[in-house]
Amino acid sequence: MDNHTLLYSIALIFSGAAALATLAMFARQSLLVVYILMGILLGAVGPEWASNPDIIHEIASFGIIFLLFLLGLSMHPQKLLTSLKSALMLTCVSSIVFFLAAAGVARAFGMNWIDCLVIGVAMVFSSTIVGLKLLPSSELYRQRTGEIIISVLLLQDLIAIVVLLMLESRGVDAYDLGLLLLSLPGLILIAFLTERYLLDPLIHRFDAIQEYVFLVALGWCLGFSVLAESVGLSAEVGAFIAGVALAASASTRFIARRLAPLRDFFLILFFFAVGADLDLENLATTWAPALGIAAFMLLIKPWLFGELLTRAGDDAEISREVGLRLGQASEFSLLVGFLAVENAVITEGAGAIIHLATVATFIGSSYLVNRHLITPSNPVRAGESNTD
Repeated sequence: MDNHTLLYSIALIFSGAAALATLAMFARQSLLVVYILMGILLGAVGPEWASNPDIIHEIASFGIIFLLFLLGLSMHPQKLLTSLKSALMLTCVSSIVFFLAAAGVARAFGMNWIDCLVIGVAMVFSSTIVGLKLLPSSELYRQRTGEIIISVLLLQDLIAIVVLLMLESRGVDAYDLGLLLLSLPGLILIAFLTERYLLDPLIHRFDAIQEYVFLVALGWCLGFSVLAESVGLSAEVGAFIAGVALAASASTRFIARRLAPLRDFFLILFFFAVGADLDLENLATTWAPALGIAAFMLLIKPWLFGELLTRAGDDAEISREVGLRLGQASEFSLLVGFLAVENAVITEGAGAIIHLATVATFIGSSYLVNRHLITPSNPVRAGESNTD
């Protein structure tokens, strides 16, 4: 029997994850941690478990695209603009502090200045996937907590796109930067004009045929993601814009319900791939600085976000919750590390440290959020009872 087919690989991932998830549910732990640990376990076995690990990674990226598309579906454009304006100062100040803090910790472990600077940049971002996946329900998107989280993550994503562009080209000239800045409003305009004069009339006319509505929404999401990539932005940003453009549609809830299972399927593969990619061979030399950086970020991120929001006039409880939910590194951190190593900007050791630190914050933050806040896998806060 050939154990190197794609079916075998996916069956192994999901069967193993289901077994570990059962234990996690009894222990009331985050399922995201289960997926990462499953990746680490199979990653330790080596590439023999999969026919082509690169295919798993490629498939996993769809989870982020669908997550951002569904997020966009829940955001009214006017409300989104208001939230982004209010979160601009918060994002700028926190990003500077996180950059200096992470770079400082890396320097304390004796790393060279270039490695320290890239590590500092990588640790600026918070995870869109972890932050949104651990929100208890789509209703939270329309509350103050969800508004702040979404706004900060979107602004960070725009910063990340510029950073990734600079790493890919080893610098960015004024022409490239100008094209990037123009492409975003251009895409937004195209999205809303297409939705108003093409998608909305079609969906309104054939809304009784649910399969057609689902197909149009899926094609719109993926097609616009590809369009965004072609003009220098990320597929995730394109998916979000496509979702916001459809937010006013009467079929929004139906589309969200149909796409949610697809999102969850691909996100499991994403977190599995994150764990499987860990550099276990060099763990002896990378674990100390990586865990040191991760521990410091898990402390400073929740505290600073909470402090800045409280000083800006937000409720103290909401501020603490936002800080805790944004207390990790990001999937963009992994991309920054990968591109920096690929383009010889930093050493391979520094790239491994970024990866391990990011995974450690994913696990630590998911554990803390699931323990102290309401999440999909833990609908009751610590210390509360669900026997009402």
